[in-house]
Amino acid sequence: MRADRVFAYGAAAGLIGDLLLGDPRRGHPVAAFGRAAGAVERVLWRDHRGWGALHTAVCVGGAVGLGAVAENAVRPSRTASVALTAAATWAVVGGTSLVREARVIGRALEAGDVEAARDRLPHLCGRDPQALDADGIARAVVESVAENTSDAVVGALVWGAVAGVPGLLGFRAVNTLDAMVGHRSVTYRRFGWASARLDDLAGWPGARLTAVLAALAGDSPRGAVRAWREDAPKHPSPNAGPVEASFAGALGVRLGGTLSYAGRVEHRPVLNRQGRAVATYDVERAVRLSRRVGLLALGAGVAARAFAKGRTA
Repeated sequence: MRADRVFAYGAAAGLIGDLLLGDPRRGHPVAAFGRAAGAVERVLWRDHRGWGALHTAVCVGGAVGLGAVAENAVRPSRTASVALTAAATWAVVGGTSLVREARVIGRALEAGDVEAARDRLPHLCGRDPQALDADGIARAVVESVAENTSDAVVGALVWGAVAGVPGLLGFRAVNTLDAMVGHRSVTYRRFGWASARLDDLAGWPGARLTAVLAALAGDSPRGAVRAWREDAPKHPSPNAGPVEASFAGALGVRLGGTLSYAGRVEHRPVLNRQGRAVATYDVERAVRLSRRVGLLALGAGVAARAFAKGRTA
């Protein structure tokens, strides 16, 4: 079976598996990678960029190498190749868990139970929930749905289309390492530098594709493009900026502004200033947009891989 068809069937099956099963409560492969990366960190940690780069190379290289070995081992069997791609896709995407968490918070807000929404918010993002009212929580959820649509779904599918199973596993390894050591704390300012920069590079194509697809699938394509063009460059993240701005314009809402993380206040630029303030019902609108973007990303990845195969045939 051609490699483009293996990816098409396998990735589609993996997304269906994620839709039906979500993430397992125990024994998730990403959690296993996190434990392994933590063990490597305990051996290699030094307050130095070079040691952090070595940590990144060992962890990401190990994930990519494992994917390459597994993919080569099952190559003679079409069924096994599709099954491996499906399993890898299911393991690295997190669209269903993202949707579930967002909807739990959205339902709590709709019921007027702000305390329950605050209690649940840390499952989705790192904001200080006690500093937020109902509308602030809804805005945090919409922003998290937008960013994680790129990180947890589209980015993985992009790299799966480019490099198969090694691409899927490698992207998730990079993204997980960034969450573990890529933040600007005293401990990781130097050691996590390489992971953070690699995450920026790996996330670049997926973020731009997410922004494009959000514009196509949202209620206001023109508004999404305008917000992306005008406001994304102001955002401190090179990848979250285009995604959140495009979602804001597509949904017709304002995102960004003052945020609070672990007692630290950040003043982010307002995205899509022409839009209205986020309301509780926008959580469900963002979730539906995220789902549409994920499906379109699968179609785009399959088409791109088939085109590339046709060019080299």
